[in-house]
Amino acid sequence: MADKELFKMRNKFVENVNRELIKQLLDDLLKDGVVNRGEKNSILEDNTNTADMARCLIDTVMGKGDEASRKMIAHLQHRDSMFYKNLSSEQKSSTTLKPTDDPPYLVTEESIRSRVALLITNIEFTHLKNRNGAEKDEQNMENLLKKLGYEVVKHTDLTGKEIDDAVIKFSRHPKLKETDSVFVVIMSHGEMRAVCGVNYKKGQPDEKQDKFPIDNIYKHLGTEECPALLNKPKIIIIQACRGGNDGSVLVSDSAEAAVVCDNVEQPGLSLSAGEEDIQDDALRRAHKEKDFISLLSCAPDTVSYRHPNEGSFLIQYIVEVFNNFWREKHIEELFRKVMRRFEDLLVRTERGQDTQMPIKDRCSLTRHFYLRPLSQA
Repeated sequence: MADKELFKMRNKFVENVNRELIKQLLDDLLKDGVVNRGEKNSILEDNTNTADMARCLIDTVMGKGDEASRKMIAHLQHRDSMFYKNLSSEQKSSTTLKPTDDPPYLVTEESIRSRVALLITNIEFTHLKNRNGAEKDEQNMENLLKKLGYEVVKHTDLTGKEIDDAVIKFSRHPKLKETDSVFVVIMSHGEMRAVCGVNYKKGQPDEKQDKFPIDNIYKHLGTEECPALLNKPKIIIIQACRGGNDGSVLVSDSAEAAVVCDNVEQPGLSLSAGEEDIQDDALRRAHKEKDFISLLSCAPDTVSYRHPNEGSFLIQYIVEVFNNFWREKHIEELFRKVMRRFEDLLVRTERGQDTQMPIKDRCSLTRHFYLRPLSQA
């Protein structure tokens, strides 16, 4: 029966379909008389995110019986045959580990109670445009982190030196010994390799500029300076531009742009000969930088966009994806889903349309990290 086949595809369809395909399917189903115009508009307008649209669409069609389901399947095959093939495959998505699977990072109910996150948001600047809408980002991110079990250490409107001090202080937080992971979220104007402090001023010599080098995060939270986080996931999220563009109707985060924009410009361990002769059993080598994963809001030399009322696209999509999938997906898959939300994003600028694509960076996770404990098979 087609409705049973559609039901088997439901989870994968909801997780992976894009908004454009939903619109195409609705047009086809409206033409077939499977849905009416009111149902179509309700699916598109009453759901705030793509997953909810997909869920409403497939449930509406299944509720109309086998013939309606058969028509949707036919249209799905016609519109995107590869996507349909993936949906109808026998591959099963499960968070239950098989004996042959690599074990994920350890997460227990006890470790969740020790979770802590650092949230830094720069909104008001002395010499740059204020980041209107960043208040929404700050609140949305704080709410999400608390939902995921993290105590949030929050700072607002810091200089570059103060950001550095805040990260160093965080690296000494007493909960780090018992936690299973940390989040560090920094939102500000930015340049290629740094985020701006609130006193950043264009044209100043680089050595006098008020900024925080992003590399310092990995230094302060790495093994040498923060052994409490050895072998624990460290998730870094940076909402800041990494290059300059003109401003737009939707606010672009570049300090070089005429409007509010989050941009301005922008040795591993090695064993030497004879180290095998070390006799002290208390000494051991550990990776200097390991178990990090970072999501940066845009690719190098580009800007990231922010709505002055709703906040940045990156934080909006992170909240949407995590709220829907954090219970069953590991962190790299969650970040992939966030990135996929940007595939169809078009932002209208003064020079036409622009796009934005976040990127994963410096990923040294050696296992999957799930935000909740997994059952062991």
